[in-house]
Amino acid sequence: MSDQNHGKLNHLLAELDDTRLVSSSWLRAHGYSNSLVARYVGSGWLVSPARGVYMRRGARLQWDGVVRSLQVGEEMALHVGGRFALTLQGHEHYLRLGDAGVVTLHGPQRPPGWVDKLPLKERFAFLGKGPFDLPSLAFSARLAESALAQQGLAWHRMGPDADARLVCATPERAMLELCDGVSDAPQIHEADALMQAMTTLRPQRVEWLLRHCRSIKAKRLFLALADRHRHAWLSHVSLEGVDLGRGKRALVPGGRLHPTYQITLPADLDEHLA
Repeated sequence: MSDQNHGKLNHLLAELDDTRLVSSSWLRAHGYSNSLVARYVGSGWLVSPARGVYMRRGARLQWDGVVRSLQVGEEMALHVGGRFALTLQGHEHYLRLGDAGVVTLHGPQRPPGWVDKLPLKERFAFLGKGPFDLPSLAFSARLAESALAQQGLAWHRMGPDADARLVCATPERAMLELCDGVSDAPQIHEADALMQAMTTLRPQRVEWLLRHCRSIKAKRLFLALADRHRHAWLSHVSLEGVDLGRGKRALVPGGRLHPTYQITLPADLDEHLA
């Protein structure tokens, strides 16, 4: 192998860490031809856990490494949101059995096909852009915390390494994303149990996200559940400029209509509280 190719290999190995993946398109964009990558694989420097994606030999295949590769490596505007974002923030004991292993991703662009072909115990669920009219960000390792905060997002550290972090929905945004996706009584029970634990949400952030949320259902359900649990922060949330729509909204048949937010909730919600 030439000195130039040795240099390219060393640069690539320095770019990768114990969980980072790189796609074929990323490699081509950074000057690594298909034949050169095949040579790296043949020599044992790289391994391919699925067609079209590569890791350093000896690296660990983990769901968070996949997400970080998409965000920081591919610079895709995909964040961990909804149900799984709340799992990361310590609320997995409120989730239905099996849901804690589904990594919920939100963004304007679907993840590449190789993501679903990776041999992981977790699976990925792409839920689209979500209910907000906020502009999308191009993620990178240099993205400032302040820019993320304006979207209801934040860096979530996965370990002591400064680079081991993911873009994740804050609890305020994650709860609204979760409320947007409910479609039956069990999902409302789950959202209610999660909302019960949301004692420290930030009123200003809640206001901002409510004003930029396009889903009437998500906003009404979020507010109705917060009201049910008498969270102190709710009294500091101004609904000025928040479109809650008109008329009644029926989420479940035979439910009870919330008197303020005019949305039906399951009649047996109190029976499911811890």
